[in-house]
Amino acid sequence: MSRERCMAALFALGAVCFVVAPFPGYAQLVGAQADAITFFIGSLLFTGGGMLQAAIAFPERRSARTGRAAWRAAAIQLAGTLFFNITTYQAVHTSLTNTSYDRVVWRPDAFGSTCFLLSGVIAYRASARDGWRPAHDGAGWWEPSLNLLGCVLFGIAAVAGYVVPATGSPLDLAAANVNTVLGAACFLACAVATLRTGRTRKSPRLQRLRALRRRRATRAA
Repeated sequence: MSRERCMAALFALGAVCFVVAPFPGYAQLVGAQADAITFFIGSLLFTGGGMLQAAIAFPERRSARTGRAAWRAAAIQLAGTLFFNITTYQAVHTSLTNTSYDRVVWRPDAFGSTCFLLSGVIAYRASARDGWRPAHDGAGWWEPSLNLLGCVLFGIAAVAGYVVPATGSPLDLAAANVNTVLGAACFLACAVATLRTGRTRKSPRLQRLRALRRRRATRAA
């Protein structure tokens, strides 16, 4: 299996965890502890995928604009996954030490979500576009857009999950859960596409090879 497919498999499995865990029915079925552990496992899988993405992007970090952007996006996203590791671990600790805690125990982390959003913006800006709209320039042209949408949804979930100090309750727990699910579904779709084709817009090496083929085709024409 290629590094791109391994990366995609880790992201896909992590996204599945974040799609399933926010559902209240899942938490009621398995309990708060197992629900918190699901989030934590998902965050670890995201970190594994982020490490592979950074490793893929690192050799191209000083190459063309897309290579530099891919490295920055991967490094910032990896930092975001580490923030998620911390907050989801804290949720596991809460569920283990407070047996009366019976709601969804993880709320989206503001630092992690901000890192994801910055990463998504960098990747989208580096992708082929017609103005602000994505250019339909081949397979996977939609990946940067859908990835950015997932990052935006995670950001909305972070705001909705903010705990108001005066009440000790999130602003809107339902909105936080819904946007977490939708954001994770966007990441899952991108990961599944990479698993199917073995190609991803996250790989600067593949982007460089694709650009080289386009230049050759233009010259031949």
